[in-house]
Amino acid sequence: MSDTKVLRLVKKSEGGLPEKAFDAKTVAKAEPRPAPITVIRPPQLRKPPKARKQKERELPRPSREEMLQMFRMMYLSRRLDDKEIQLKGQNRIFFQISGAGHEAILVAAGMCLRPGYDWFYPYYRDRALCLQLGMTPLEMFLEGVGAEADPNSHGRQMPSHWGHKKLNIVSQSSPTGTQLLQAVGCAEATYRIKLVKELKRRIKHFHNDEVVYVSLGDGTTSEGEFWEALNTACNLRLPVVFLVEDNGYAISVPVEVQTAGGDISKLVSGFPNLYRQRCDGTDPIESLAVMRRAVDNCRKNRGPSFVHAKVIRPYSHSLSDDEKLYRAEGERVADAERDPIKRFGSLLVQEGIAGQDELQQFKDEIDREVNEAADAALASPQPAADTVMNFIYSPAVDPTSGEFDTEDQVELSGNPGTMVDLINRCLHTEMKRDPRIVVFGEDVADCSRETSLEQVKGKGGVFKVTANLQREFGGARVYNSPLAEANIVGRAIGLATRGLKPVVEVQFFDYIWPAFHQIRNELALMRWRSGNEFSSPVVMRVPVGGYLKGGAVYHSQSGVSLFTQIPGLRVVYPSNALDANGLLRTSIRCDDPVLFLEHKHLYRQAYNKSQYPGDDFMIPFGKAKTVREGNDLSIITYGALVQRSVVAAKEAEKQGISVEIIDLRSLSPYDWNAIVESVKKTSRVIVAHEDSLSWGYGAEIAARIANELFEYLDAPVRRVAALDTFVAYAPVLEDAILPQSPDVLKAILELRNY
Repeated sequence: MSDTKVLRLVKKSEGGLPEKAFDAKTVAKAEPRPAPITVIRPPQLRKPPKARKQKERELPRPSREEMLQMFRMMYLSRRLDDKEIQLKGQNRIFFQISGAGHEAILVAAGMCLRPGYDWFYPYYRDRALCLQLGMTPLEMFLEGVGAEADPNSHGRQMPSHWGHKKLNIVSQSSPTGTQLLQAVGCAEATYRIKLVKELKRRIKHFHNDEVVYVSLGDGTTSEGEFWEALNTACNLRLPVVFLVEDNGYAISVPVEVQTAGGDISKLVSGFPNLYRQRCDGTDPIESLAVMRRAVDNCRKNRGPSFVHAKVIRPYSHSLSDDEKLYRAEGERVADAERDPIKRFGSLLVQEGIAGQDELQQFKDEIDREVNEAADAALASPQPAADTVMNFIYSPAVDPTSGEFDTEDQVELSGNPGTMVDLINRCLHTEMKRDPRIVVFGEDVADCSRETSLEQVKGKGGVFKVTANLQREFGGARVYNSPLAEANIVGRAIGLATRGLKPVVEVQFFDYIWPAFHQIRNELALMRWRSGNEFSSPVVMRVPVGGYLKGGAVYHSQSGVSLFTQIPGLRVVYPSNALDANGLLRTSIRCDDPVLFLEHKHLYRQAYNKSQYPGDDFMIPFGKAKTVREGNDLSIITYGALVQRSVVAAKEAEKQGISVEIIDLRSLSPYDWNAIVESVKKTSRVIVAHEDSLSWGYGAEIAARIANELFEYLDAPVRRVAALDTFVAYAPVLEDAILPQSPDVLKAILELRNY
């Protein structure tokens, strides 16, 4: 079933949900309200009598126990910040960034959500939320001191980079805003699981009414991924609570400089299906009422909620910042008057909920707890130095092992197919085998409007690689995405974190760069930075390369070295149909993120066709293939240069030169042993690739050969590559820029005669 059809059915079942169904009053009526209370505000924040009376009627009264618990958590959060600041001053921890001023809205959020049931994508100010969800002061200090026992990252990330497997707090990173698309992907997993019956049995910890929480600061609303996340969440009506904690500053840049009009709520007002609320985020009672409505809206599958909470930042951005350099004294004093700890403590006393002595007893107990937790954390050992390489890749599934090697047992059958044919068939068989697989990207579906599907031939990708997948598996598992590469990869990370297996397509390698941030800082790092608590085994299929006659600058790029230098990311590059089928199957069945590069020029070449190898054919990563045996000279290559090297080697053979050709097939990892054996055998080597010569992929291979195999060489290591420029449109220019068979032959002759 397509996304469009599902949304239509949901709307029909809910009577269309008119716009007024999303206002605060209507949603608040969903549950009976406790008796109201009077909210005491500082004079400068008091509303006019009529507005104040209306507000009081809307605010449910928490119980005495709830209010005392809120105060306790708020004060605990502040004291943890203060203790960390003290420890940083003593050089006993190495970084500090506080959640001061944000405590009220965050404790309220934590009270409305369910740890270990709902899913959480917080940002670095969310200390009070994590405490309310169940993270302990000791666990927070363990992160601050970089202890191995730290559940957030096991000593691998800075303090306040939250993550807790048991509580469903997904590992957080430093870049602001990258968590938003992942949160949307996480919520999309809920959406897909409901549509695909088989998934309910395969995905653990799934609940029909689960909610995804994601938070951000006002500065992060300037990021493009914020808008991409809202777009998809509203379009699919996903159960995401977006909490904007607006303290007025992004480090030193005030909100009116960041945001047109200085008010993000106004800018998002046009999004459909978005339940929007504002609140004073320093007022815990108002915050609790607003968050309850926001969560209730998502819990009932009415679409995403957006809460804009005005908070304060009484401390500098971090201890690396000094706000006195850019904030006037009067402004800082006014913020101090709105301090949520001070205001709520006064309210509790004025309302007779707690006396001064009782609050002081609370504070004394918390101070003791904080000091004891800090002492325990300081005594906790740091990770052993020899663990630094742990969890770059999956410790449980090794795609370089013999378990993934069935080449020797392969039985070919049927008519020969092109690379497109065998990739497509692999996708079909793997989707049939594993219902967790979802395929999405720009144009990958046959037809998004399923009512038209029987009337059209179907798209199935610009190169037809995903043709008929939607027809066979439905629009719930094969669907189009917005034209936004970060959206594709970011959502895939969230889906994979929940246990699905996204196989996504970025339409052209040339346009992968908007997603590079998600790939480099999120996808490849998820497992390592969380100490193996979370992972995101996404497969990214990407058409790559030139030799197109007309591809030009933006359809011929080949910068693979930018990806092979990323730890945690597998990079695969088949040169023929058979290898493409086996390597893609390994990519899907392994437990690591994979960049699967498909050379466009090779998609339908007759010389690289193959019969079908069977539904379990796999080629392990890091296993090269000797395409041609030889004794005089070795060529180490991959992709489109394999065939060009074969053509050159045949010409060289006419002159009595025996050339061995090694097709690497996977670039990270690569088969160093195969290279060693070939170089020892021939003593002369050329590294040939389509990347630019300078700083290209071959530079690393050549350097390692020169460093480790120097004694076996009878000549310098030679490289054949593209010129250090861009690929031009005119065929004569493209031929001059990209390496051709005559270039390889020239290098063979020169090296043989050295």
